[in-house]
Amino acid sequence: MLRLFVGLRPPAAIRAQLLALMGGIPGARWQDEGQLHITLRFIGEIDERAAEDAALALAQVHWPPVEVALDGVGTFDSRGRINALWAGVRPKEALAGLHRKIDQALVRAGQPPEHRAYLPHITLARMNAPSEAVARFVEAHAGLASPPFTLGHFYLFESHLGHEAARYEVVERYGLQI
Repeated sequence: MLRLFVGLRPPAAIRAQLLALMGGIPGARWQDEGQLHITLRFIGEIDERAAEDAALALAQVHWPPVEVALDGVGTFDSRGRINALWAGVRPKEALAGLHRKIDQALVRAGQPPEHRAYLPHITLARMNAPSEAVARFVEAHAGLASPPFTLGHFYLFESHLGHEAARYEVVERYGLQI
């Protein structure tokens, strides 16, 4: 079984900007440079044949390059407990459109549709950390911003889960073009 997702890789300068602000939260498991991405669609665990079908379907996606910028930070929680810290990305509309297009292609390839609301972001840390430290980080970095950057490709990634952290391997690269 392969654990797959579709995502975008921010350019090196943006990844460096994000890496530079990481720290200061005890218990946070900070992402490394190879983990920084914008998820477009989580696929999950599928067999090799379904993975091949998904890869072929993604090759049929046509969308123009997307220009975005970093926009603040936030958190995700589960049952009132913060479990992830993220950097926001704007404008959301272009990424949401690409997400829908990719979801439609994957559904045609036999994958179940995505039912969760889509919020473009780059995960910075996974955690089981004191909420006060997280709140201080969010307050300190609420104004996170970057110059606009263009994303000209999206990727099919395989996620390899490990004891310390997941490692992401590019399976396929797809150009964004009109």
